[in-house]
Amino acid sequence: MTATSDRRALVLFSGGQDSTTCLAWALERFDFVETIGFDYGQRHAIEMDCRDALRSGMADLKPTWASRLGCDHRVNVSALADIGGTALTGEAEIRMTAEGLPSTFVPGRNLLFFTFAAAVAYRRNIRHLVGGMCETDYSGYPDCRDDTLKALQVTINLGMDRRYVVHTPLMWIDKAETWGMAREIGGTALVDLIRTSTHTCYLGDRTEQHDWGFGCGACPACKLRATGWQRFKDKFD
Repeated sequence: MTATSDRRALVLFSGGQDSTTCLAWALERFDFVETIGFDYGQRHAIEMDCRDALRSGMADLKPTWASRLGCDHRVNVSALADIGGTALTGEAEIRMTAEGLPSTFVPGRNLLFFTFAAAVAYRRNIRHLVGGMCETDYSGYPDCRDDTLKALQVTINLGMDRRYVVHTPLMWIDKAETWGMAREIGGTALVDLIRTSTHTCYLGDRTEQHDWGFGCGACPACKLRATGWQRFKDKFD
């Protein structure tokens, strides 16, 4: 088994609030950090357009971050959209389904993302994989659960004969605490960068800027982000 570097990390970086916070978390902890993003035919593909400016903005915040931030990888997994049937990869209504899951659930998405990330990490001599999944403020997606990702880590390690470590820094905190983590790591400058430059809205709407960022203000992702922002402000202002 080939050894991987214990000081290198690969962050699943979508251009949203959670993954940007995780990128800052990784830049504080590892000597070298790369990012990976996925085009999967998402309805809010505009999030991918935010990534370059966010990476540049992160590098500008701290000299150590600039020196640690490595290259970005962009992977096409549009087969997820070809399978169809979800509100994130088509024009379906955002609603609860008969299975008790929101129609925004894309089956297998995070399983595929981590598998592709591990394949890239294999070639890049990277040990640590970082994702923004959580069980606290989420929509009940089964592939965001801690048990799922722990099991996936075992499977990837067995299948690739490596010792990867899957990190989920947000797993047990809510959106207000995620804002708080960003402030703790990067101060108000990072909070402002996340607020103005990340994208979360499921509908891909960036026509209106709210206190908490751009979005339609009505979809579940916007509501969750707005509620977390208000709780964060109530606590710290």
